[in-house]
Amino acid sequence: MNHAFVAALAAAGHTAESLADRLGVHPKTVARWANPGHIPQSRHRATVAGLLDKEIDTLWPDAGRRREPVWFRPWVDLEREAVTLRSFELAWVPGLLQTEAYARATLAGGVLTAEAVDEFTEARIGRQAILSRAGGGPLLVAVLDEGVLRRRVGDDRALMAAQLARLLGSAEAGTVQLHIVPADAPSYPGLDGPFTIADMPDGSRVAHVDSAAQAQILDQPSDLVNLERRWERIRGEALPRGRSLALPREAAAAWT
Repeated sequence: MNHAFVAALAAAGHTAESLADRLGVHPKTVARWANPGHIPQSRHRATVAGLLDKEIDTLWPDAGRRREPVWFRPWVDLEREAVTLRSFELAWVPGLLQTEAYARATLAGGVLTAEAVDEFTEARIGRQAILSRAGGGPLLVAVLDEGVLRRRVGDDRALMAAQLARLLGSAEAGTVQLHIVPADAPSYPGLDGPFTIADMPDGSRVAHVDSAAQAQILDQPSDLVNLERRWERIRGEALPRGRSLALPREAAAAWT
């Protein structure tokens, strides 16, 4: 338990309910901040610290030791609080399901320094803790284009075999609902690029439209309605669960 946060809450005369009312969030969101590794979104962090008359680093020491790219951090904060994540990927295995070797290979060979590759790989793998956190993580529904399974990442074929084994293990264990859009599907809306829709504890929704340059977070109703429609059309092209799992099994065997 985050004893510093719990003690500060009591000393300030607040409960999870009263603090949630001041912030306009669900009380369950505030309650989660008492658990290790759960840090308020950046837009709430300073306000909470002010209401509790404490420094941010006192309440959440890890808040100052972020390793993600700066532009990606607002999305990581939202992802951590989400109850459902619906992710479509056109080119890569979702970061929440990547092995360390796969993650490193996607980051290496570009403009990043070796130190940055180490830091960003660590951050990406660290994000995966939300799927196995105490009390249950978010439901992750992942839809992938079949090309993700067939396109080699890195120089070692064993890397791809291990990555697909990890993907299958997560899907078979029920950690993630996996669906694959087969290669013989006609042109479909997913070709416009990847995105993730997050359902938040208070019933609101936000989305992340992927980009190599920056995180574009969408929260306007008109944008979300369009993404929801796009998601449903993509799901309509994807195979059901049983047939979807057969494809990574087949691909994994081909990589060995």
